[in-house]
Amino acid sequence: MNADGYAPRVTEARDRPARLTVGVVGAGRVGPALAAALALAGHRPVAASGVSDASRRRAETLLPGVPLVAPDDVLALADLVLLSVPDDALPGLVTGLAETGAVRPGQLLVHCSGRFGTGVLDPALRAGALPLALHPVMTFTGTPVDVQRLAGCSFGVTAPAELRMAAEALVIEMGGEPEWIEERDRPLYHAALALGANHLVTLVAQSLELLRQAGVAAPDRMLGPLLGAALDNALRSGDAALTGPVARGDAGTVAAHVAELRAHSPGALAGYLAMARVTADRALDHGLLRPELAEALLDVLADSAEEGER
Repeated sequence: MNADGYAPRVTEARDRPARLTVGVVGAGRVGPALAAALALAGHRPVAASGVSDASRRRAETLLPGVPLVAPDDVLALADLVLLSVPDDALPGLVTGLAETGAVRPGQLLVHCSGRFGTGVLDPALRAGALPLALHPVMTFTGTPVDVQRLAGCSFGVTAPAELRMAAEALVIEMGGEPEWIEERDRPLYHAALALGANHLVTLVAQSLELLRQAGVAAPDRMLGPLLGAALDNALRSGDAALTGPVARGDAGTVAAHVAELRAHSPGALAGYLAMARVTADRALDHGLLRPELAEALLDVLADSAEEGER
């Protein structure tokens, strides 16, 4: 157990998959990192596919010596194939691989998409493949640091019941923590992650831009401790961690914010208003915002939204 109280799971030898040859279709930011993590666990990356210069550089960095070949050739060489392509490209890729006969019976076919479960792999399943959905809940940079970040990282796991133990063992071997997600729940699970992580990047980037406009020389240094504390408080306490002018019902302050954003960063205003309205609703529901103060605040938000539409 480490200093944070986290005790990594231990996989018994009898539960571990045999040493596998590993291939990557789509050398984006995720696939090569997962293959590199599997290599550390004793599996052997043997092939990858990638078209862009960036994909080739990532493969060379994370999977040195592994040849770049066509997707069909990756499947011909590997026992376990990681399909690491954008969500919208995944169904067509799986269908194409199955229709061309590239999929081999008994081959482990693993996709890394958060949106899909194993249903998207049905064409490959009919060709005899063993389907797994292993989605790492992490942002990736395409550099070796990604492999380190997999330690303790949650994975959204979906697999047929008979493959559940193998799926969880692979995640543990990559240093991750498996979290079982039902097939029907994958879209909601993925929406939750996108709401929290992807939109956070947008919010932070906007905050950095506004602070620079306000003359702050090192906005990253200013925001770092604040956002770190806010995240920690939110994870510990949920809505009880809400602070700031919206939660307090400071309608005048919010009106001043709106005026400044309209003058200096109109592109940030719509997001501010939308998040302020959601924050007000949640603060009301949890008794943090007094109803007598909420009316004036909501009037400011509604008037500002109407003015923006004109």
